[in-house]
Amino acid sequence: MVFALVLAGGTGSRMGNNGKPKQFLMVCGKPVIIHTLEKFCLHGGMGQIIVLCPSLWVSYAQGIINEYLGNYIENITVICGGASRNDTIMAGISYIDGCYGLDDSTIIVTHDAARPFINNRIIDENIETTLKYGAATTAVPATDTVICCPDGKTVEGVADRNVLYMCQTPQTFYAKKLQSLYHALTGSEREKFTDASGIFVKNNLPVGIVQGEMYNFKITYPNDLAVAEEYIRQGIV
Repeated sequence: MVFALVLAGGTGSRMGNNGKPKQFLMVCGKPVIIHTLEKFCLHGGMGQIIVLCPSLWVSYAQGIINEYLGNYIENITVICGGASRNDTIMAGISYIDGCYGLDDSTIIVTHDAARPFINNRIIDENIETTLKYGAATTAVPATDTVICCPDGKTVEGVADRNVLYMCQTPQTFYAKKLQSLYHALTGSEREKFTDASGIFVKNNLPVGIVQGEMYNFKITYPNDLAVAEEYIRQGIV
């Protein structure tokens, strides 16, 4: 079975002091997270869509889901996430195990709640790529030159842009495999691998790349809200 884990743990600190996490801010009359969840609801291929957010926002998230997605409330579950991104994913896997049971074929499609422009192609190719390689990450080729600057003052090296990609989400995994690899990490390694696909790479396991879209961006800064509004108004996504 395939489950969607929508990660809504961000506080939106880079969005400014608005008192509300970015995934709950309004874009074209609906909270950002609702735009995101609509894409997974309309896809129709998920056994369950699990929203993971801070404990203080669980009731709020459930309330807006009831308001905007009433026809899909049986397909969506809201639970508490963890202290970090990977801890939050582990909380999602534990929930699936407790309610549905895990087996070697259970797949999780993990996606940022504040990345509302996901589409069916990307979701489908994440699942297909995971079936082929065991794990998948969505990415786009780097368009800017990336420099290495450890001291923040002078350039130490320039990376070859031709082999660099910028990661997006979804990232998709066999749930039991990711859980096993994560629990085998030391405490310091868990802090280091903030991106779940890096855990597979550390263990010399393949992670297939799914071609993303430039418009599949994560709403992070105040101007991103204006861009998202314009995308929706013009029907770009």
